[in-house]
Amino acid sequence: MSTMLENEKAQASTPDFEELSRNMARFIEGAGKAAAAYFKPLEDQTAKPRLPTETEEAIKIFGHIAESWMSDPHKSMEAQGRLGVQFFELWASALKRAQGESPEPVAKPDPRDNRFQDPEWSANPIFDFLKQAYLIISRWAEEMVDGAEGIDEQTRHRAQFYLRQISSALSPSNFLLTNPELIRETFRQNGANLVRGITMLAEDIEAGAGELRIRQSDPTGFKIGVNIATTPGKVIFRNELMELIQYSPTTDEVLKRPLLIVPPWINKFYILDLNPEKSFIRWAVSQGLTVFCISWVNPDAQHADKSFEHYMHEGIFAALDVIQEATGEKKVTAIGYCVGGTLLATTLAYMAAKRDKRIDSATFFTAQVDFTFAGDLKVFAGETQIKSLEASMKMRGYLEGSQMANAFNMLRPNDLIWPYVINVYMKGHAPFPFDLLYWNSDSTRMPAANHAFYLRNCYLENKLAKGEMEVGGVKLGLKKIKIPIFNLATKEDHIAPARSVFVGSKMFGGPVEFVLAGSGHIAGVVNPVSKPKYQFWTGGPVEGELADWVQNATETPGTWWPYWLSWIKAQAPKMVPAREPGGGKLPTLGNAPGTYVLMRS
Repeated sequence: MSTMLENEKAQASTPDFEELSRNMARFIEGAGKAAAAYFKPLEDQTAKPRLPTETEEAIKIFGHIAESWMSDPHKSMEAQGRLGVQFFELWASALKRAQGESPEPVAKPDPRDNRFQDPEWSANPIFDFLKQAYLIISRWAEEMVDGAEGIDEQTRHRAQFYLRQISSALSPSNFLLTNPELIRETFRQNGANLVRGITMLAEDIEAGAGELRIRQSDPTGFKIGVNIATTPGKVIFRNELMELIQYSPTTDEVLKRPLLIVPPWINKFYILDLNPEKSFIRWAVSQGLTVFCISWVNPDAQHADKSFEHYMHEGIFAALDVIQEATGEKKVTAIGYCVGGTLLATTLAYMAAKRDKRIDSATFFTAQVDFTFAGDLKVFAGETQIKSLEASMKMRGYLEGSQMANAFNMLRPNDLIWPYVINVYMKGHAPFPFDLLYWNSDSTRMPAANHAFYLRNCYLENKLAKGEMEVGGVKLGLKKIKIPIFNLATKEDHIAPARSVFVGSKMFGGPVEFVLAGSGHIAGVVNPVSKPKYQFWTGGPVEGELADWVQNATETPGTWWPYWLSWIKAQAPKMVPAREPGGGKLPTLGNAPGTYVLMRS
């Protein structure tokens, strides 16, 4: 039996060289098509050749790091010596292995690093050497950045980020001839995988108008309103910036106080309504809440001048007016998710200054109001980067959604970029339909005025936390917000780091219920009751450092959703008969999820 298996394995690993040659010719032809798709915008003069701002910035920053080390020749020689010693140890280890010994590896990958899981990365001496050499060099480079003297922390942070991008890109797992799994797959399929991959690469470059839009999910597997974003409801209002959806009740009675959800405008709202099982919106409706949700328009050039103030007046304030007309209720509770939370906090500060009390309690999902510890996204919000974006947005009137999507992917390149490059473009595997990744690829544009204001006032100058932000001629102070706040952070968030949300909790002037959920920016929020995957922590006032708070907090397995619901009910427990969309003074304008959500970038 073992002999038969060995023969089958040998046959599978022996390619049909004639077929392989034909496929290599088809691969080269496909590479030409991909190159043509890349250069077409330049030939059509719809794009100008230039060095990306991030590349220019990275070159300058690494120049500063190099200057720091070269200014002290003795320290520089010591650093080079450390690298030399590690490579000498690696060579010695390789020689011992060639002589039949089993020495301990000089460099081991992190157990969570999925790039080197294939057994041949350890079993094959050549691939093992490549893997360890890569780990030695990349870790040495990290030490060089971390140990550079005379470098301010902002520059060091940028250098660490750019180094992570370069290091991730240069991993031997990303190249055909240095990845044992890819070599095996290519021989097994006689190169057909590369033909399929290069075809999809050309299609994705063409779809991105000369820029690669990495294929993360099969877009044919979903249709909005059919098998995604399906919670029943009606659009009851529409203006230039948003549609307001009121969801149909599923209980005989509902809480008297309505719920308004303010989603981020940098993504589509249906992250909270992916499917019936995962939908936070559907669950909230089933718990007796009258749910209203803003669906932002996917802006284009005609929205160029729409500012933060417009999003407040034509978004949140317009929604409050409509909710009062639809339900007769003057007060609501509100949720703000991500930048929707930043907008909501800004609006609450404005309302506090104007003594407007229509929002009586507020919940923030992974939202920042203090950007001191805003994480790696601050790399894209330096003065140079913002000026470049402003110049680009001035020409079009908006920022392409793909640029924000790329920035988010770069926060976790080993999870969100390179696995898909390998699986799709090298292994030739079409991605599976996955609702979360479908939503992730359904990017939205940003109006020039709004995005520039947000980047400058929040990320660059942190004016909201400092009490220096002005909207509509009103200087805003978060301490004036006295209403109860439920502030949710997630432990592994790369977009709104938990530490940043925790510090922001101290900015408000009223009672704050800080809750830390397991996982990250999306999975930590979309953690349904029916299949909870993570846990959450609660406990005590927001004081000291996050690590101290966690140490004294109470950990509860499962989702935080019911805990939040009990908090909501405690604010306003009174019940009333259920309200049907269109049952008030406002006629309905169509079924949920509306029309704005269907606009694609």
